[in-house]
Amino acid sequence: MTLNLDPNIPDPDGFYDELLAVHKDLSKKESDALNARLLLILANHIGDRAILSQALKAARKR
Repeated sequence: MTLNLDPNIPDPDGFYDELLAVHKDLSKKESDALNARLLLILANHIGDRAILSQALKAARKR
């Protein structure tokens, strides 16, 4: 299996709005901590180490 980098989120604008809203009124430190927790939750959900490694490499390149 390979990492899907094509658009794949239904209602991406709605998701982006929700993502911004969850950060509302947080300090930079709190926002960074939320992002770290979200990343770990989603990584756990994916669970596939090969896909996670591909994602890390893709994120680093961008």
